[in-house]
Amino acid sequence: MNKTSVFKTIFFGFLGGTIAVLLFFQIQTQEKTTTRKLTANELIDGNRTTPVRHVNYTGTASIDFKEASINSINSVVHVTTKMVQTTFQRDIFQEFFYGPGAGGREFKQFGEGAGSGVIISSQGYIVTNNHVIENASEIEVTLNDNSKYKATVVGADPSTDIAVIKIEESGLPAIAIGNSDNLAIGEWVLAVGNPFNLTSTVTAGIVSAKARNINLLNNPGKNIVPIESFIQTDAAVNPGNSGGALVNTKGELVGINTAIASQTGSYSGYSFAVPVNLVQKVMRDLIDYGIVQRGYLGVQIADLTQELKTEKNLPNLKGVYIAKVIEDGSADKAGIKEGDVILKVGTKEVNSAAALQEEIGKMRPGDKVAVTIRDRKGGENIKEIVLRNKEGLTKLISKEEIKKNVALGATFETLSKKEKEALKINYGVKISAITSGKLKSLGLSEGIIITKVNNEPVENVEQLASKLNDSNRGILLEIMSESGKKDYVGFGL
Repeated sequence: MNKTSVFKTIFFGFLGGTIAVLLFFQIQTQEKTTTRKLTANELIDGNRTTPVRHVNYTGTASIDFKEASINSINSVVHVTTKMVQTTFQRDIFQEFFYGPGAGGREFKQFGEGAGSGVIISSQGYIVTNNHVIENASEIEVTLNDNSKYKATVVGADPSTDIAVIKIEESGLPAIAIGNSDNLAIGEWVLAVGNPFNLTSTVTAGIVSAKARNINLLNNPGKNIVPIESFIQTDAAVNPGNSGGALVNTKGELVGINTAIASQTGSYSGYSFAVPVNLVQKVMRDLIDYGIVQRGYLGVQIADLTQELKTEKNLPNLKGVYIAKVIEDGSADKAGIKEGDVILKVGTKEVNSAAALQEEIGKMRPGDKVAVTIRDRKGGENIKEIVLRNKEGLTKLISKEEIKKNVALGATFETLSKKEKEALKINYGVKISAITSGKLKSLGLSEGIIITKVNNEPVENVEQLASKLNDSNRGILLEIMSESGKKDYVGFGL
């Protein structure tokens, strides 16, 4: 082969290699151009490029739940209860010779329950759900280190399903309290509790709604005004989680887990918690007074719907509609009228009855609250309302006053002259309200009349409360239903 041929071979080989390299880089450039369709910065539609807002997506892998779990798990306890339902069978023959209650026999039915609780004070105060300890005759608390303590009921509030119990111990790991008002929809939260008796269980989810009313506490047979403004989450909650902690990613308490939306009794997508800002007010009242000091607006309210907006010719769907104003109530005295719309409580907008109830539920009788109103003519103004209790009073009830008409979880009231005449009795006291405690565990309910204690006639409320609060021996109660049927219940304190 001559030199010219060798040169040509080398030249064309080099040229072919160069073309191959250029083609390779051209293909790579096209591939890179194609992948631009998948970037988060812009969206390509044919030859037209449309810029979109940049989104910083944070997946679950980048969120660390360890700190929140460590900060909360030791503050959540396991609550187990025992229930004893006592009935008393009279012996008419013995009573004929020896007097009422003589020769009678007690029959007892036993039950058990379990739930969770959250340590809110190093001195042994624990918050849980009312339904966890309702009707309990014995309550036992197991800490995360497996130590066990007997607990007593400090107070319970069926209106919010919150109760406070206490164990005799100090130096306990109290949970840090967060701010449920600052909780945002889409924010990560953890549910900490004891589902199915599996202690120290942590599940994660997001806040899917706030101020949710699910008609959980609305029981026409009970003399309570339910306050439902739940935090809705998709953190897995099951039976046994009730009374446990809902915490944010810092491990701060933002709610008390209370209910699940389920047709089977087990978790199926949504759970509900009482906001901690409402819980704090209730638990402080229960610790300080034994009952909740609740203020009322004195109105009947309704959510604004499209139908109501059209019917009342309202400008928009913002606020809460006032369907009725109670005469001489807090709102009436402040000049609020039927047909007005409440837009704000303080600086916070309220766009549902649940949200309004939550805000007012944080306050006590005597508190002054600035409420922004849109009147029927469309004008907006601010009204200052002084909240009142059920009796129309602005002052708080002292512990001493409470003790005069409250005992063993029941509140009593004097029988009217008309009631005495209808029942053909001239003494007795009626149960006006009842929460968790000894009397409820005996099967007593609102409306039951207590006529005698240990065969001694009950003349007034103070006498009955004193006997029940101060007694350290067995008690036999003569009771009467609202229809006049007489019976007896006995128990040892």
